[in-house]
Amino acid sequence: MKAWRFYGFNDLRMDETASPVCKPHHVVVKVQCVQPSVTEAQLARGIKTLAYERIKKRLETEAPVQLFGHEFCAEIVEAGDGVSKFQVGDRVAARAKLPCQDCSLCLSGRSTLCRKGPVIGFDLPGCFSDFALLPEIALVKVDDRISHSEAACLQSLSDSVAAVETADIQVGDTVAIFGQGSMGFECMQVARNCGAGKIITVDVRDEACQKSRELGADTSINANQDDPVASIRDLTDGIGADVVFECAGGSPLQGLSGVKTLTQAIDAVRSGGKVIGVSWFGEPFPVDIDLLRERSLRYLFPDISTSAHLEYTVRLVASGRVQLKPMITHVLPGIESVPQAFEITANKGKYKAISPAQVML
Repeated sequence: MKAWRFYGFNDLRMDETASPVCKPHHVVVKVQCVQPSVTEAQLARGIKTLAYERIKKRLETEAPVQLFGHEFCAEIVEAGDGVSKFQVGDRVAARAKLPCQDCSLCLSGRSTLCRKGPVIGFDLPGCFSDFALLPEIALVKVDDRISHSEAACLQSLSDSVAAVETADIQVGDTVAIFGQGSMGFECMQVARNCGAGKIITVDVRDEACQKSRELGADTSINANQDDPVASIRDLTDGIGADVVFECAGGSPLQGLSGVKTLTQAIDAVRSGGKVIGVSWFGEPFPVDIDLLRERSLRYLFPDISTSAHLEYTVRLVASGRVQLKPMITHVLPGIESVPQAFEITANKGKYKAISPAQVML
């Protein structure tokens, strides 16, 4: 089969490799659609973010290595012994981070808390290839009402569902969301489904602000034109939002905001409110803990998305309660397009992309 493998940072090559051999409790899938996540696009270029040291070590010791590709839609072509939930012909998507099934948490029925298991695309081969071997425990069946392109976004959506669940939104809460990339749009739509009242979004791109309003934001602020903190306070009678999602932070090398939007999120939330940290920053940074303490703020991080979160995303999208299609702006034909998908995803502002670029195999 054809598979894209990394020989180092910024060194991605398409190779002919052996097709995967099925094994118990696993399936072999034919990839239909795959996209690099924003994190993967950063790591491919050697930009520090989540799992940077792990990927660096793998490249130094194992290259060439098949990396990334955990956001996908695929069709099962072979099922191994012990597979009970799926059959040949089923379309599937996956959650990325899996339980180890061997630690005390897993053995005591608390596998959703496990951090020791493998991650598809980071520790296990992902789907930048014609075929892939995937563990049954990772998968969810895709509803027939969901397209290949939409299904490739379900993993990201499951993380957004986990973020909104962590926020514990109360009916009528005012919610602000910094960043209108894929997870910002997803958090906005899921929050609306979970009882949010007024929804305010912030981005620096006109096209993202416009799309945000189309998908349900009451107000969308272009931070290049208006002070987002002052605007949010004006819209909340000077109090601030009840819940703020920070989805824009990260490396400026990737066109992200650094820590600026986190500082703005803290200033824009009401006293006693919650800031939900969705972004990955790649390195430590100073935080004024006394300010958070004085204002009784809660800076919270989402739990790992579970099978239940992923199954819920299927129902959200199949029923039309969350729209993914308007966010999919770049769909490329053929496995040869994978490097272009990384380029577009790494420079979404330049290409006016909302979600990562997709490759249709």
